[in-house]
Amino acid sequence: MRAEQPPPASPRTAPIGPIDHYWADEAGRKRFVSDLFDRTAHDYDRFERILAFGTGSRYRRDALRRAGLGPGMRVLDIATGTGLVAREALALAGESGAVIGLDPSAGMLAEAHGALPIPLVRAFGERIPCRDSSFDFVSMGFALRHVADLGMLFREMRRVLRPGGTACILEITRPASPLAAAAVRTLMTRIAPAFAGGASRRADSRKLMTFYWDTIEACVPPGAVLAALEGAGFPAPRRAVSLGLFSEYVGIAPGDFRDNDGSGRKGIRSLPGQP
Repeated sequence: MRAEQPPPASPRTAPIGPIDHYWADEAGRKRFVSDLFDRTAHDYDRFERILAFGTGSRYRRDALRRAGLGPGMRVLDIATGTGLVAREALALAGESGAVIGLDPSAGMLAEAHGALPIPLVRAFGERIPCRDSSFDFVSMGFALRHVADLGMLFREMRRVLRPGGTACILEITRPASPLAAAAVRTLMTRIAPAFAGGASRRADSRKLMTFYWDTIEACVPPGAVLAALEGAGFPAPRRAVSLGLFSEYVGIAPGDFRDNDGSGRKGIRSLPGQP
């Protein structure tokens, strides 16, 4: 499936400000990000293990569980990448649940396809090709900085969630301590890329990790993310922080959705590719 063109960014709800040495306009941003993630998809999981010191899987699963993901839920994982969040969502949802991954990068989806037995869709989070009220839970892991428009993204999350459903966005926030920020920057931009393969892969990896850090520094503050969630229809969204670095944003779609047997399953429509 071809990815749709992303919508133009709104200056009020773009997750990051202009970074002139990477792109000049929204079309340039799209090309740059797509090309970079396609070229580095093969090494992405290795970087994650280095950056998280091998604890990333446990953290993602615990964060999803804290947000309320449990057995039997239907989950959409936006910007699924290589499937790191989707893998933990699948474990929590169990055999009675279902997970679908969505990402605009063909390279990332190719890596996810080889690792996870879930439906995968190439598309942008700002234009989700799924019906209204299709999911119990929508997740997004460490990709908020790479979308065009927070308001459009969160409105789409709200649209595809059933009443009472949950949106959970995991993101890295720049540490308040200058020393901690310098340590994270060094880990990302110098240590992690050194573990890539040949010279060209190391160069691409350094570019990816430098870009990753630059977007962390340029990202809007947590208050702006919470305001965008509330403006998209998630009343009183909340944020929790782990290690002064990992932000967990959670919003609950309004409404109390129950069917006759109290299971909450009535009206939840099938995922693409499922009956």
